[in-house]
Amino acid sequence: MPAVLLTESVVADLSAYIFLAGEAWQEDTKLYQPYEVEQILLPDNAACLSVKAFLRMCDLSFQVEMRTNAESMSPSGNVPFIRCGKFVVADVEPIINFVQTKGKSLSNHLDNAEKADMKAYISLVNIVLHNAELYVSWCDKTTLQEVTKPRFSSSLPWPVNYFLVWQTKWQVQKKLKSADWHNKSLEDVYEMVDNCCYALSERLGTQKYFFGDSPTELDAVVFGHLFAILTTPLPDNRLCSILREYQNLVDLCQRIDVNYFQKQADDDIEIENIEMIS
Repeated sequence: MPAVLLTESVVADLSAYIFLAGEAWQEDTKLYQPYEVEQILLPDNAACLSVKAFLRMCDLSFQVEMRTNAESMSPSGNVPFIRCGKFVVADVEPIINFVQTKGKSLSNHLDNAEKADMKAYISLVNIVLHNAELYVSWCDKTTLQEVTKPRFSSSLPWPVNYFLVWQTKWQVQKKLKSADWHNKSLEDVYEMVDNCCYALSERLGTQKYFFGDSPTELDAVVFGHLFAILTTPLPDNRLCSILREYQNLVDLCQRIDVNYFQKQADDDIEIENIEMIS
């Protein structure tokens, strides 16, 4: 039977919910992503780390499968995506929603106001940090030439690599334009990242996680973006420098790394082997 491709709207549908809830999480679930060192770009790395952190926080078993053509295998064209039984689910939010249909949630202990607060911060992270990662990777000329193009095209033959790089650049710029980001300067982007980090730092405060002593979906999503920024060398490391001004956010990343990656070995390239940028 062919795999069922799930989008966020399908998962949100009540009939789909009832159908999905009847099937348990599969122990042989696979998470597909590009090769970390040779191919993965900053935005993709952030998404993959967010999903892996979330699944580990939920104590769900999965195997990481690295593929040179992971994006083309994905039903949405984005990574990561998971195959769980008959279902193939791509992108961070749809995967989180899919997992919730299995009765797994990190935020059941929150009240309605706190859940609304959590969703607002996730939206902030998705709007600011994700767009900033896209902008730096595809709109900054130096990063595009020295990092993005070599990584993106490393597994592709010529001239396919040439055309796909520029096709993807055009698609990213179109997306940023629709979000009113295309005409921003690099300094504008850095300022927005700084403001986002400030808001996250204020919300976290001295707590262990954003909502107390146990992690929520927000912690997983934030970890993915921030740890990717901390461990991805770029020609201009301003993103990393901005983040390092907020020590409690850096501490959060290290706490999640220790508790959910260093203590949970799998067949993936272990995250503790990736050094943070000084």
